[in-house]
Amino acid sequence: MIRKHTRRAAKAAFAISLGVAIILGGAAAAVAGSSKQTATPIIVGTKNFGEAFVLGELYKQALEAKGFDVSYKENIGSTELIQKALTSGKITLYPEYLGIAYTVTFKKTKFPASANATYATVKRLYKGKGYTVLRMTPFQDVDAVAVLRTTAKKYGLKKVADLKKVPDLTLAAFPEFRTRETGLVGMKKRYGVTGVKFTPLAGISAYKLLDDKKVLAAGVFSTDPPLATSKYVVLKDPKNIFGFQNVVPIVSNKLVSEYGSKLTSTLNAVSSKLTLKAMLAMNTAVNVDQKPAKQIADAFLKANGLK
Repeated sequence: MIRKHTRRAAKAAFAISLGVAIILGGAAAAVAGSSKQTATPIIVGTKNFGEAFVLGELYKQALEAKGFDVSYKENIGSTELIQKALTSGKITLYPEYLGIAYTVTFKKTKFPASANATYATVKRLYKGKGYTVLRMTPFQDVDAVAVLRTTAKKYGLKKVADLKKVPDLTLAAFPEFRTRETGLVGMKKRYGVTGVKFTPLAGISAYKLLDDKKVLAAGVFSTDPPLATSKYVVLKDPKNIFGFQNVVPIVSNKLVSEYGSKLTSTLNAVSSKLTLKAMLAMNTAVNVDQKPAKQIADAFLKANGLK
């Protein structure tokens, strides 16, 4: 009897231990599953213009081609707005311009002497905030001031400082141009251009306003397709108030930690292919030919073996 009871007790103990193991195993699996579910999501955001849409689609589609699950938030707005989205976790990755990050995000007023020096500084500043700055693109899209060639000839305009010669100067640009060092603030400080009547762009092209003589000057970008024509003159910026504007993906350190080199190498591979020639072609397709950024990005990635 004693031996039977002993065997029953042993069986009971074994059953209990097995049950505990199953429960613990199930709990461990649940924790593992929960960890996977709560991994930091890859959410790509973009600013509010055609080139940004192309860049966003390029990075998004390249990641998806490598098997990543990606959410996409296009047309968030200016740097000020997209930075809020980044720091609040609404996005975890977006393409930014070096000079804009330097002056707008980090409130610096004097640019370093080169693109590489600007990149190193921006990378260090973002690291302190919990973000990784990946490889910069070969192309840069610099803010600039353009006028009609006829206007340049009439007033003798070659440099930004020459705008002081223009009476009742009118200038159109995106709203943020008014308050940035890489805009009217820098033009006033470094070139003495004051008294500008500013027209914020809202649903109309700066080039259309120039063509219609609604304004005499416009804040533009160096990769704008219209600048490939001889119709406009881009004023020189010898004091470099517009800085260096290569594009870099800004990525949450959580993404880098959780997804590793597969994520970073995928993004870097895209950036390395973005030459000025490539971006001018894609910007023309978006802004002139009115093709969807999604379609343009798809074709580019396939042509370059990235999809």
